[in-house]
Amino acid sequence: MQDLTFKKVVSGNFLGHWSRVSDVTKPVIAAVNGFALGGGCELAMMCDIIYAGERASFGQPEIILGTIPGAGGTQRLPRFVGKSLAMEMCLTGDRITAQQALQAGLVSKVVANEQLLEEALKTAAKIASYSKVATAMCKEAVNTAYETTLKEGLHFEKRTFHATFATEDRKEGMTAFIEKRSPKFTDS
Repeated sequence: MQDLTFKKVVSGNFLGHWSRVSDVTKPVIAAVNGFALGGGCELAMMCDIIYAGERASFGQPEIILGTIPGAGGTQRLPRFVGKSLAMEMCLTGDRITAQQALQAGLVSKVVANEQLLEEALKTAAKIASYSKVATAMCKEAVNTAYETTLKEGLHFEKRTFHATFATEDRKEGMTAFIEKRSPKFTDS
């Protein structure tokens, strides 16, 4: 990136394609085992669930290089950890530990490094066992909370909830619950 110019980055939409990660309709789980700095931290924040190994660290050190985060760090980080910690991280380049990231709300779980991938895959398998239709709808509804007002989000949630009543999976799930058996989702 050192040799890039303003003209090249603007005309080429530099880093514009990174948002594709957050646009995936399937849930995306980040398993961070080590450093998630700069673009690595921004990439993790594009995911739906972030798990961290106990020795992971997170940061936005771009200020040290004379620049700022360019793939969502200044926009996503405050939504995760609040304005004050986001400002501190972005303006000083300081890192936070996995435990601090958990306390701040950046990650949802900290596990031993050697169990990290297994834990992420276990969660992925659990999510994959549910209705793919309902999972995509739920992901969209939660993400809508970050993009709209509470009133708009509640309206979107209610309409999406109502839409589940047009699916076979909602009927199967509720029937299975009443019959005290595991549902057999068909993703329809």
